[in-house]
Amino acid sequence: MSEVPDRLGGLTHAGADWSGLRVVVAGLGVSGFAAADALLERGADVLVVDGRTPEDGSVMAERARILDILGARLAYGDDAVSALPDSAVDLVVTSPGWRPDQPLLVAAAGSGVPVWGEVELAWRMRAREGAAPWLTVTGTNGKTTTVQMLASMLRAAGLRATSAGNVGTPILEAVLHPEPFDVIAVELSSFQLHWSHSLAPRASVCLNIAPDHVDWHGSLDEYALAKGKVYAGTEVACVYNVEDERTRRLVEDAEVQEGCRAVGFTLGVPGLSEVGVVDDVLADRAFVEERRTSAAELATFDDLRGEAPEPAPHLVANALAAAALARAHGVPAGAVRAGLRAFVPEPHRIAEVGTVRGIRWVDDSKATNPHAARASLAAYEHVVWVAGGLLKGADVDELVRGAVARLRGVVLLGRDRSAISDALARHAPDVPVVDVARTDTGAMDQVVREALALAREGDVVLLAPAAASMDMFADYGARGDAFASAVHRLADAG
Repeated sequence: MSEVPDRLGGLTHAGADWSGLRVVVAGLGVSGFAAADALLERGADVLVVDGRTPEDGSVMAERARILDILGARLAYGDDAVSALPDSAVDLVVTSPGWRPDQPLLVAAAGSGVPVWGEVELAWRMRAREGAAPWLTVTGTNGKTTTVQMLASMLRAAGLRATSAGNVGTPILEAVLHPEPFDVIAVELSSFQLHWSHSLAPRASVCLNIAPDHVDWHGSLDEYALAKGKVYAGTEVACVYNVEDERTRRLVEDAEVQEGCRAVGFTLGVPGLSEVGVVDDVLADRAFVEERRTSAAELATFDDLRGEAPEPAPHLVANALAAAALARAHGVPAGAVRAGLRAFVPEPHRIAEVGTVRGIRWVDDSKATNPHAARASLAAYEHVVWVAGGLLKGADVDELVRGAVARLRGVVLLGRDRSAISDALARHAPDVPVVDVARTDTGAMDQVVREALALAREGDVVLLAPAAASMDMFADYGARGDAFASAVHRLADAG
């Protein structure tokens, strides 16, 4: 084994000798900046590359200025990201969005240069002694909600806890925080897991698997394998979705630590070593001593309800997954309940905009793929569905076929709306469909007026686009804000 791999093998904690390590950091986004900053602080020789050139006054330019002051070298443009630099490189740390077939990463693989993601780097920069354990969450949908619920439960148990990773605080910032955390709830994307090699979480979960990011991974099987890496090295409990057989198989195939258990979560009555639902009670038959004959009450639907008449099924599933991870870490049942009561859902995720003219208006703009939209539609009996945007090649036939009985009508907008319209024609020919071709700032007002015309009193108008937003909006948040604003204007009009 060469000297460099031997040295990298010894880099397992923040106090290891990182000095002089020659590192290329690929990407000057949030994670790339955090990685470069942490490496520079420990004396590494860092070159940061990005295909984009920072614009004056931009956040990227400010990051570049700071890293330059700290001693990093920076290179931009196509040439900077098409190959490894001429100088020797010990390690590449890549941002999660960089695909494995990106030329610089291909060159690294061909030259035998290891490639780590920011998450791998963060794991190796934990404290040598007493490092905060990680509770890791992945899945096609529900990751952020589950992580936030979990963090709320951990704090309710009196622990100094935070959520970090794929959305929000970079995991490196959490790991290197000057006031150490007791435990960290970590959200991991398939991209981040692809570039991770040595993680060993206290407990882990894959919430679900559905087609997404197949263009990045190359196939659904490769995408699932990346998700399955969340279970590798798990210490106490691998939590899986009883209703998603693929997640159980991922647990069966995982190399875990001795004594690690498989724990299922289900919307049905829980079996042995599962958490589930009995009437309106979230029940635990996994982390109680007499689990063969009894269960512990963790919470009720009232603890989850919020503004809605009853919690959506996928919200219950997320709560059960979070509870299983918390219980694996030793959190008492009372703290699970208190954490769910304190939990505030993120914006644009099954957010009640209001009731206008006897109709409920719900913003689930964060449902950016068919799997998320299917879960959202399943929460309501009679729906006027607002959908469309950038489908990224996703197939919507299964989504439409499963929603037919609930659809009062559909209003379509966005670039790929014709794909949804075609699926509706095949599977729901009797459901009225309105096509909104406008892309200007007033488009959402027309969408809301058309939805109102289709809805009956007591119905739900649901924005669950099943598609990304960037064809018309800056992001899914801007799309949700536009929907809510249009609903409020409708209310003001009387």
